[in-house]
Amino acid sequence: MEARHRSIQDYEYELEQLRSQLEEANETIEAIRTGQIDAIVVQGENGHQLYTLKSADHTYRVFIEKMTEGAVTLNNQGLILYCNSRFASMVNTPLSYIIGMDFEQFIAADQLSSYKELFGKAWTEDCKGELSLQNENQFMPVQLSLTALELDEGKALSIIVTDLTRQKNNEKQLRDNNEQLAKMNEALELSNNDLQQFASVASHDLQEPLRKIMVFSNILKEKYGKELSEDSNHYLNKIIDSSGRMKALIIDILNYSRLSENNTLLQPVDLNELIHELLEDFELSIRDKKATIQVGKLPFLHVNRGQIRQVFQNIISNALKFQRPGVDPVITINSKLVKSLSFDSEEDPNGAYSLITIRDNGIGFKEKFATDIFALFERLNPKDKFEGTGIGLAIAKKIVEKHHGIIKATGKEMGGSHFMIILPLNQQ
Repeated sequence: MEARHRSIQDYEYELEQLRSQLEEANETIEAIRTGQIDAIVVQGENGHQLYTLKSADHTYRVFIEKMTEGAVTLNNQGLILYCNSRFASMVNTPLSYIIGMDFEQFIAADQLSSYKELFGKAWTEDCKGELSLQNENQFMPVQLSLTALELDEGKALSIIVTDLTRQKNNEKQLRDNNEQLAKMNEALELSNNDLQQFASVASHDLQEPLRKIMVFSNILKEKYGKELSEDSNHYLNKIIDSSGRMKALIIDILNYSRLSENNTLLQPVDLNELIHELLEDFELSIRDKKATIQVGKLPFLHVNRGQIRQVFQNIISNALKFQRPGVDPVITINSKLVKSLSFDSEEDPNGAYSLITIRDNGIGFKEKFATDIFALFERLNPKDKFEGTGIGLAIAKKIVEKHHGIIKATGKEMGGSHFMIILPLNQQ
């Protein structure tokens, strides 16, 4: 009977042995958890297998634990030998549960085939792929970077898991913004087309009755001017002058609206030649005002010749028009090559941009109006003293910007104006 039945002392001894083994196991688990050693027993096809990392690698273990990316080590069966706390938080699973699990359990079901392809390929070469981690109904887009490692126990697979949630959200936001921008551009293009058609029709419809007003007013003045009273002639002249200004305004508005059309014909233009032609057109005005025009060496530009001509025509015309009382106009035009599209850019003989300056000694303007003068219909001076529609500089600014350039003006009341234009030598 004694051979068949164990004594109480035997059971107590066995219990003490089991308690000792349990304490040892708990101490080992705590050491693994805190990084004092790296080891794990995994049950595989060939029974239990112990995986360890040398204590010299403890520094790297601490480093990996602090990473902002997930880090996982797999054996050749795809079972998780190690993972850091970041990966555990990614899959919202306690770290103690993850060790020994199959990594496939955390891959979205519809992407398992892609993962298996990466897993098989990674043993022979480093590879990367984008997949989604899944935990219950929660998904996280990630990039997996897989690298084979040589351990004492054989090969293992290292996986760095990068959370792509923010990147994917940014990409979606960018796509949405681009789609919205495309729709806005389409709407803007339709609006511009409608505006151009309206401007063209309106200008024609307005010019015809205006032409009749001017024609019949002139006939009335020629045939009956001598018979009319002084007041009547004064009012008639007002009608003729106002009609002339209205005609100029309509033409300027039409020209401004047409600048939105994408029909820019670009060609090499010698600014020296262009300015020379302009000064010939202004010959009578220059002579009458006893103006002096000083022109330095100007560059060749790849531009729309007609539009750039209009820019300089409008600025030079203003310089002659806004003459300071009792002072002969002096207009200076110069240029230099600069490094970049900035008024603070340094001079560079090999620069890709040309800074062109136009100075005059006219009535100038207060510095606070330096931006306003480029606005549509902006006039700083009484129209009874200086003719014009207030559109010339707005047209100049729009043309310069259409040529990927910038324009700026500075001035001083009764101290002249200074216009600066930067244009690329070649349009991209």
